[in-house]
Amino acid sequence: MTKKLAAPQASSEAVRHSMQGNKRADTKPELVMRRRLREAGLGGYRLQWKVPGRPDIAWPGKKVALFVNGCFWHRCPYCHPSLPKSHVEYWSVKFARNQERDVANILKLQEAGWHVHVVWECQLKKRKIDDTLAVLFPVLSRELGKPLVEAAPVEGAQPPVPASAREALGALDEAGGTEADEDTSLERL
Repeated sequence: MTKKLAAPQASSEAVRHSMQGNKRADTKPELVMRRRLREAGLGGYRLQWKVPGRPDIAWPGKKVALFVNGCFWHRCPYCHPSLPKSHVEYWSVKFARNQERDVANILKLQEAGWHVHVVWECQLKKRKIDDTLAVLFPVLSRELGKPLVEAAPVEGAQPPVPASAREALGALDEAGGTEADEDTSLERL
């Protein structure tokens, strides 16, 4: 494991306050992910579960772990954040230690039979989140044994219907259901 260096003095009071403001849990990316998981019908998770790495979101009964990594602290392989300009040696060592710890924790969880997923902060930005979740959620749905729920249209429409039920309704319509049948079919679910 990489050696640990003493933290240098902050270059200014503003930098010190900024660094102190970094949270360990309940970050904006985590809150976004948790909201989208609930909307998709993938709730029932636990937060900061006490297993190696303390995954941000976990389903212990199914042994599924989800890490929501900040790009800067965990050194995102997609957006490649830059290194701070001052105290480069300290930051290089710190980031290397973070990455080594992340890999070790993922390996420990996998050896214990867990399914581990990592989502990066940049993958939860407005332009990328739908693509990211379109890949992740079907995998989580399968691992958790839970059907995905499609979000209801915004303007006071029907409540969400599980995708499998929606497919069944489509099959009913193809088999000769009428428009009147279609209007009441969602209410029966």
